Amino acid sequence: QVQLVESGGGLVQPGGSLRLSCTASGIIFSRNSMAWHRQAPGKQRELVATITTDGTTNSADSVKGRFTISRDNTKNAVYLQMNSLKPEDTAVYYCRAWDIFGYWGQGTQVTVSS
Repeated sequence: QVQLVESGGGLVQPGGSLRLSCTASGIIFSRNSMAWHRQAPGKQRELVATITTDGTTNSADSVKGRFTISRDNTKNAVYLQMNSLKPEDTAVYYCRAWDIFGYWGQGTQVTVSS
């Protein structure tokens, strides 16, 4: 049974930082590319950042220079370091893994507000 469990969300003031974590089980983690997506209220889910099996990263223009994706294959975990947070970053953040099949986590809420 595949499980992706996100953690680290919460309420933060504009300009603050959060670090999201996603721990995977039931998959061969090192063989899966990983990604973070987010969905704000009333909007479509959007891709935030990706990291491939060889560590190549990519991110959306809206978060470039502020968010960093990383992975630790020894812990079956992927992270999203979010700095200089803005109110428009408020969303539910989802972890995704894919190889032949794709899997989603349940999401973690991030709220940026003063």
